[in-house]
Amino acid sequence: MPVIDSDRMFEYAAQFPEQVEEAWGEVRSLGGLPAREEVENVVVIGMGGSGIAGDVLSAVASPLLPVPVTVVKGYECPHFVGDSTLVFAISYSGNTEETIEAAADAALAGAKMVVVASGGELVRLAEGWRAPVIGVPTVPWPRVAFGAMAVPLIGTLWKMGLLPGADRWTEQAIEQLGIRRDELVGAGDDSEAAEVARMIGTTVPIIHAGGAVGQAAALRWKCQVNENVKRLAFTSTQPELCHNEVCGWAEASKAIGEQMTLVQLRHDAEHPQVGRRFEITGEMVRPLVAGVVSVRARGEGELAQLLDLAYFGDYVSLWLAADAGVDPGPIEVLMWLKRQLAGPAV
Repeated sequence: MPVIDSDRMFEYAAQFPEQVEEAWGEVRSLGGLPAREEVENVVVIGMGGSGIAGDVLSAVASPLLPVPVTVVKGYECPHFVGDSTLVFAISYSGNTEETIEAAADAALAGAKMVVVASGGELVRLAEGWRAPVIGVPTVPWPRVAFGAMAVPLIGTLWKMGLLPGADRWTEQAIEQLGIRRDELVGAGDDSEAAEVARMIGTTVPIIHAGGAVGQAAALRWKCQVNENVKRLAFTSTQPELCHNEVCGWAEASKAIGEQMTLVQLRHDAEHPQVGRRFEITGEMVRPLVAGVVSVRARGEGELAQLLDLAYFGDYVSLWLAADAGVDPGPIEVLMWLKRQLAGPAV
């Protein structure tokens, strides 16, 4: 059966390692950044395929940064934002209304701004703020620019001296992404990702992940299934899910569970007890769902493993779409929603 792919999403996925490499190369020459000593906290403002860059930064950098990171996905700028705050305002189009409103409030509060966008109102505002602008390559949809928006945040903090060693992490990530890409593209519909897609089939994936690294990767999986496959997907994080969700996996849920597949995303940075929780909950849930699938990250370092898991999930979502005869690119419901919001309030 021929693959429906009007926006060449498979082709763009294959370019992801180079996108990460190019984004890192460009941010190395970024100027106009504040001094390290002027920043006491970092805020990332963004939505959807743009905003997930903040989740990646928080997952891999928060344990090492001397300042806290807050990710904002909405209209409101945190009250603590001030002249010692570094704010990344991220919007592929530059016209995301939530991001513009929150970023404008942050700039008004005196924050030090960095804009990541391809153009639009956000870039225009950046001129008035005298803020550095990190450009994004032209692609059909923001979710295809994942690497171009996530890597510059890490690179900016590295260049400011807040994240020593991030250059090595990124090199390791680029190396692993190239290896993973060659495996996935070379094997085509016989690849591991295509096989995982067949195991999920027509069911709804319930994605379990461990810690911040797993949580960020799982969010990417969910969003890619939502947008590429036009299908529901849900995520939960270990160990938190062992304090609530496990109660819902009772015999009464079996009829619903048979329409779901549990996907466990594993990586080397898990706490030892989290590994045990995966094993126990997997066995507990197995009789109640269509299947249990485990995917393990590869690569050296947490950034490499996070991006490796996310990248593998990109291909799983594309093969799910191909198997279902769904065109992964167009997202008509989001376009419709934006038109509705642009109209007069009722």
